[in-house]
This record gives sequence, C-alpha cells and structure tokens, in this order.
Amino acid sequence: MDNIKYDKIAAWKVVYNNLKKVLPGHAIHAWFDPIKPISFNSEVMVLGVPSQFFLEWIDSHYSDHVQNVLNNIYNSGVQYRFIVQKSQPEIIKNESIEKETPKKSTSRFNNLNSKYTFDKFIVGDNNEFAKTASESVSKNPGENNFNPLIIYGGVGLGKTHLMHAIGNSALEKFPSLKIVNITSEQFTLDFVNSLRKNKTIEFAQNYRSADVLLIDDIQFFRGKEQTQEQFFHTFNVLHQSGKQIVLTADKFPGEMKGLQTRLLSRFQSGLSVDVQPPNFEVRVAILLEKAEQNGLTLDYSIIEFIAKHIKNNVRDLEGTIIRILAKSSLMNIEIDNNLVADVIKERVGNDFGNDVSIENIVKKVSQLSKVSEKEIIGKSRKMEIAEARQLSMYLCRDIMGTSLMNIGVYFGGRDHTTVMHAVKTIDNKKTTDIKMKKMITSVRQELGFSFL
Repeated sequence: MDNIKYDKIAAWKVVYNNLKKVLPGHAIHAWFDPIKPISFNSEVMVLGVPSQFFLEWIDSHYSDHVQNVLNNIYNSGVQYRFIVQKSQPEIIKNESIEKETPKKSTSRFNNLNSKYTFDKFIVGDNNEFAKTASESVSKNPGENNFNPLIIYGGVGLGKTHLMHAIGNSALEKFPSLKIVNITSEQFTLDFVNSLRKNKTIEFAQNYRSADVLLIDDIQFFRGKEQTQEQFFHTFNVLHQSGKQIVLTADKFPGEMKGLQTRLLSRFQSGLSVDVQPPNFEVRVAILLEKAEQNGLTLDYSIIEFIAKHIKNNVRDLEGTIIRILAKSSLMNIEIDNNLVADVIKERVGNDFGNDVSIENIVKKVSQLSKVSEKEIIGKSRKMEIAEARQLSMYLCRDIMGTSLMNIGVYFGGRDHTTVMHAVKTIDNKKTTDIKMKKMITSVRQELGFSFL
C-alpha cells in the first residue's frame, strides 16, 4: 500500500472498490461514481463532488462507510473531506446581454432549466399536439398565429417542461434573445415590490423588453386585480411588438374564473393546447427514462407494475423512482420486488390493488382453466374443478393477502383449514407442475402483479 499512499487517483480507486463491497450497486453509481479525488496525504483525502446538495447528502448518509473504509485501509487514521468542485460550462450563452442587464434583474432572464428539452420529453397521444405546437413556437418566436401559446392541464403533466423547452430551443437558435421566465406568483411579488419601492416604471420596462415571455401557472392571477391590470398592459405591448408569449394554466382559458374578461379574450386569440395524463405505454416509457437518468436498472415487469398503479401524472412517476432509490439508499438494501411494492403502497395508499378483487381472480382462473366461475365457488370435488378452486384461493392469498377466513367465506363458507390446505397444495405444485406455474404467471400478468 505504501507505493500508492500519496497517489490520489490510486488511493481513491482502492477506497472506491472497498465501498462497492459494502454498498448497493445503485448507491455506488448514483453517489460515488461522480466523485473526483482532489488531493491525498498522510492526514486527509480531499474528494470533489458536483454540488452542495450532493455534498450534504453523501456526508449525512455515507460518512460512516467512507471513514470505516479509510480506517481499514490506512492505520494512520486518514480522514476525508468533501468539497464542491463546480465544472465550467463549455459555452456561456448571452454573455453580452448579461453584462448589459443590471445584476438585480438577471435572475428573471434566461434562468431556464437546461434539463427541460424537447428530446427529453416523452411523447404520446396525450401530449403530441402540445409538443408539436411548442416546437413550432420555438423555431419562430412571435412569428406565427400561436401567440399567445397556452399549455393547460393538470398538475405534473409536463406543462412546465414544455415551456422551458421552448425557451431552451429558441435560445439555442437565437442566442441574443432576451427570455423572461417566471411564475405568476413571482410576477405578482415583483409588482408588489415595485409599488412598495415606487419603481413601477422599472418593473414595466424589465418585462416589456422581453423577446419571449414565459409565465407559469397564470391561474394564480385570480382575484389579483392590480396584477391582472399590469399584466394586461404588458401582454398588449409584447403582443403588438411581435414578441412571443407562452403561458401555462390548469384549465382551458374559457373555463377560468376570477380573471378579467379582456384578459381571457386575449388568451383565446392565440392557441391553447392541452396535456392529458399519460396512458400506460407512455408511463412505461417515462419510467424507463427516469430510471436510466437515476442510474437504476429495473426489471421490465417492475416497470409495468409501477405504471399500472401510478397513473396520475409524470411527477408522481418520477417521484416513485426517486423514492425507491432513496429508500434503498437510506436502508442500505438492494432494490427488490418487495421494496418496490412497499413504495407503491406508500404512494397510492388505500387505492393500491383496488382494481383487483376475488371476483377478478376467479374470473381469470375460470378463463384459463375452462372451469366456470359458478363451479369454482361451488361444492363439486371433481379434480379439475377442485384444482381451479385451490388455485383461486392461492392467488387471493398470494396477490391480495386476503385472510384465510374471508377467502373461505367467499368460496362457499369453507373453514380456514381448507383454505390453508389449498394454498399449501398449490405452493408445492407450482415448483413441479409446469402447467400450474404458467397459469399462476398468466393470472399475475393480467392483473399487473407478475413480478410478485
């Protein structure tokens, strides 16, 4: 070890390889792969991390692991220290504009999220038109009939993503554009501050000098009469000057209440496009993308399971992936089927498995076994009927976790010992009977529980 003791790269490689032995693979990929060794001596190993959030997370969750590995390798009691090592951007856009803009105003201009681009937006029937319209606007801001462009829909469906993508794409094509990107709440706060400080003229100039104005969640202008008045005049100035306006909202403009009629009239003079909740196929695609972005490799059956139960919006899908990663990291366990099922239950609560019932299971078993549902819950002891009944009982217990007593009640008032015998019988058969194993797999797949 002495020959590499003060070689920072070799020393970190030894530490990294030892950490791989005690931490889950996804934790190594997510939190330790980005680390760069900065310096190393007999007292301290300095490691560079990409951000302050990264530093605080890894220090609070993995500090003991890092120190223990260092203690095991070096008898001299070497300590570690993380520092934020920020990389320089390859291209600094709009440098001249930033120099000309007063420092106090720069936070409103070109503060786009670089991760929100069109190529990272998952397209489906639910949002294809909205994306197409957004791309069209980004290619020629203010030069078509899509002004204003209003993207509306529920929470977490990608409205903000599309709005930022418009800004990023337009800026890439026209680097000198002045893009103002803001939420409706911040617009209101800026206006209130301008009134308080007697700077309404400066406020108006900041917004009305924009080439592209992006405002998120305009529904929050409801009930704020002076803010609406100010925005109305800003809208008019920009629109008449051929500047592009992009707004997001929770509802179609014609359905909004609490906004001035003349504002709604302006909104409806442009193009309104909606984004709907993603269908199953789009949810699967989103999950695959988010898992890859977070360094997770999940079986396709698990991806399908998540997509079946998390249906509302993109944000919930992404949150589920983050929750799985976080829970695995915090508990220091590998991601397995049980962990995923627990996370789904936490997120959907009582709705988990609501679309699965004993009736559904019996129906599926009936279709596969060619035994009628009436016979399955009846009293016949014919071998093929009894086997279908036992399989149904087993699946009710295995998938739904239904109590033995409740299963027995549904299947003709049988006692719990009969149900227990059925469960054990099928549990033994599935390891030796290929046909039985296929039937169990088929029912699970159709009900969305194939990986359990």
